[in-house]
Amino acid sequence: METHRFRTFEKTIFNRRGSFEHSSELSALLFRVQISYLIFAAEHPMGVETELKFRVPARKLKMLARWQIPDGQIGERTESDLVSTYFDTGKQKLNRHGLSLRIRQAGDKHIQTIKSAPGVQFGRGEWETEIEGNTPDLSKIDGTPLERLAPKKLRRKLKPIFETSVHRTTLPVRTKRSEIELAVDQGRLIAGRRSSPIEELELELKKGRPDDLFRLAKAVERKAQAELYFRTKSERGYDLAFGKSGHAVYAEPIELKEDMEADEAFRIIGRSTVRHFAANADAVQNLEPEGIHQMRVGLRRLRTAMSLFSHALPGDRSEKIKAELKWLTNELAPAREIDVFVKEKISRATRDVVPRRGGKAIEKEFAARRAEALERARKALNSERCRTLLVDVLEWIEARHEGTQKDASTPIGKFAVDILHRRGKKLLKEGRDLEKLSARERHKFRIGIKKIRYAVEFFESLFPGKRDRKQIARLSKHLKKIQDALGSLNDFIAHQKLAADVALKAPAQNRRARAFVSGVVLGREVEAVKPLMKIAIKEVRELRRLSYKNPMPFSLS
Repeated sequence: METHRFRTFEKTIFNRRGSFEHSSELSALLFRVQISYLIFAAEHPMGVETELKFRVPARKLKMLARWQIPDGQIGERTESDLVSTYFDTGKQKLNRHGLSLRIRQAGDKHIQTIKSAPGVQFGRGEWETEIEGNTPDLSKIDGTPLERLAPKKLRRKLKPIFETSVHRTTLPVRTKRSEIELAVDQGRLIAGRRSSPIEELELELKKGRPDDLFRLAKAVERKAQAELYFRTKSERGYDLAFGKSGHAVYAEPIELKEDMEADEAFRIIGRSTVRHFAANADAVQNLEPEGIHQMRVGLRRLRTAMSLFSHALPGDRSEKIKAELKWLTNELAPAREIDVFVKEKISRATRDVVPRRGGKAIEKEFAARRAEALERARKALNSERCRTLLVDVLEWIEARHEGTQKDASTPIGKFAVDILHRRGKKLLKEGRDLEKLSARERHKFRIGIKKIRYAVEFFESLFPGKRDRKQIARLSKHLKKIQDALGSLNDFIAHQKLAADVALKAPAQNRRARAFVSGVVLGREVEAVKPLMKIAIKEVRELRRLSYKNPMPFSLS
């Protein structure tokens, strides 16, 4: 933030250089600005952590601390005990603004650290300074993001929220081109009476090339069944303190700049989608259906981004990445489908249908199938294939590809307008005969609607004007209604297959009762889906009217 202020001031002076009588005056002033900036930067160091964090089974952690790194020289090993206390207000003001404030005690030293949330960048902003004592010193936050949030009242409102206590083993690793720090953390997160184990390994690129970092990451994953983990200690601590551990995680806002090149915009979007699906790992481990759903949404968002940016991405590894993402999506699908069917259809119907025996039998059958599907999702997440996929996807997103496609350097503002206009125009054309489409064609149309809806979310920050925002909100509303209506029609087809399968495979003693209950369930759903096609057709018509009456900067007409 402060760097930007100095650079902006320097640029302003340079642009007004004609107003100076002598070039020596201009040079002297610019020199003073640059010296002031260097002094400021020295007093307020900001680093960016380029790191990968892994969750490692406890039995493997000690082995990693003694590991002989392939193709790497290991420096002097150090051991330390670290106690860190995280501070915030009772209403989590810092956390809500994507910041954390920590005081770490290491021996006799107290280090105050401010960190930005991981967000969409590869790495995190970090500001450190040594202080006296174990309470925050707000006189030393100048030049950090916390400065703008720190009125005088903040000092009184800050209080300890949670703490971490870890034993850290640090190994410096040197390869031919890079220096990487390997840190093994074992300890606990503590928030009041609640606590949770910390069993992590971090790889931080101190100097050199990201591909060396990923090469070591892959070796760690294979050696220790290590899972790339996107939840920071501060995120876990807040969840623990406020009773949200293992909950579903939703998509985060994406901020793009209009003059940013398309390939860099894709990296920002890609990182965000990876964080979205990978951050739901704990919820999937807990067999939480909403967590499974959000992981699928994150996977679909990444696949959509790859489709939108296909002309800006090289095809060498893209197809393999797509195939693996589709595999994981399909492994999660049955859990979501059966859970929705049980909650929205089976449970309601079995409360008031006759015969009761059939209702209880079909409810028991679907409960068993639901449990099996949830376990299948967890098994897929715990597989080596999934662990490898996570590292491969992140490495692929971060790679600066050789022979990149020509669209990669297109400014994202222009790229977004072209994509939204072209895809929107195509969908409106296909939607004219929506009622005549087959179930397969309708499903394909719905996927197109979903992709453009995700695209609007990705590119929303590029259109900050009040009028544009209003138009985007209307567009999103119509797209969502179309997607929901066609999604329910698609669910009905899947539910028909599920109900028929349960009835046909029922034991002889209650086959008729199950068949009857299945018929009741489907009969009710038939009545519910009848108006859905009319809703979808109406919303497509509204979408077309919106594009004609009030064309957006990416007009769909």
